[in-house]
Amino acid sequence: MPEMGLTPKISVWKKNKSTLWYYPAVKKRYNVPVFLIYSLINTPLILDLAPGNSLIEAFVNEGFEVYLLDFGSPGYEDGDISIDDYIVDYIQKGVQRALRHSGASEITVMGFCLGGTIAAMYAAIADEPVKNLILSVTPIDFSASQSFDQWQAAIKDGTADFEETIDIFKTIPASEVKYGIRLITSPIYISPYLSLLNQADDEEYVQHWRRFNAWTNGHVPLAGATAKQIGEDLVINNRLVKGSLRIRGKKAMLSNIDASVLVSANENDRLVPQEMINPVMKHLTCKDKTYILLPSGHASKEYVSGLPLYLKEWLPKRSSPINN
Repeated sequence: MPEMGLTPKISVWKKNKSTLWYYPAVKKRYNVPVFLIYSLINTPLILDLAPGNSLIEAFVNEGFEVYLLDFGSPGYEDGDISIDDYIVDYIQKGVQRALRHSGASEITVMGFCLGGTIAAMYAAIADEPVKNLILSVTPIDFSASQSFDQWQAAIKDGTADFEETIDIFKTIPASEVKYGIRLITSPIYISPYLSLLNQADDEEYVQHWRRFNAWTNGHVPLAGATAKQIGEDLVINNRLVKGSLRIRGKKAMLSNIDASVLVSANENDRLVPQEMINPVMKHLTCKDKTYILLPSGHASKEYVSGLPLYLKEWLPKRSSPINN
């Protein structure tokens, strides 16, 4: 496997399989650090593929302190970890640790895909000072999913029930996660190899392809209790949008979020189409909210030349710049 995740970092907190990584700014220019939450079913290496092709590197070069919560790879013994657990025991505790470590009075939370969904849930119940919330390709309205419509119908009418299988294995294995995603996005998976063959004489392209392909195939298992809760609360009942979701007894309503919010969708995203993302805007009641549609696919490769323009324009002025 090619080397990835090379931006300098240190571990500042651990819980079970999870690690909170700290990436110091090259030269600190902002008082509000960035806390990254990636999806539960992929490794976060896509955020730090290689020098010159890394969102994390772009953040620290720009002057931001960065914290990344890496959930690790849950095993059989972790099957009872629920979304509530991830939000309260991992994300909330991780944010508290990041605030203490940085000495900051506020923080930016940025979530990706399903990591953005649970980031939004966390922001809806957070006692911590979340100044900014950035949701990247984040599914919010699951009634708009064309990919899962038949599954929803089958589960609702009782013709499909995965709970017994989940109870046996305790997790959704990484291989099943991989092929489930592949079924939705690329059932016939040859185009990346054709691209590689076409540019096999370009060493830089080949190295980038190897890294991206390694990440693409680097799925991790999904804890059984989390899988059940996703099915019940999101896919079937769409409780986050309906305002009926509770996290450890607290109402996780999108209207509770009072941070500045940036929501981004990708127009060529087959996994999380914009119809699943943009409904969040009508449920947010915060005064400062922005929606942007980007011309790319789900796993965007837009970190080659520093921070993406939409982030560079939106985040710095909301991050308490340090006047040197």
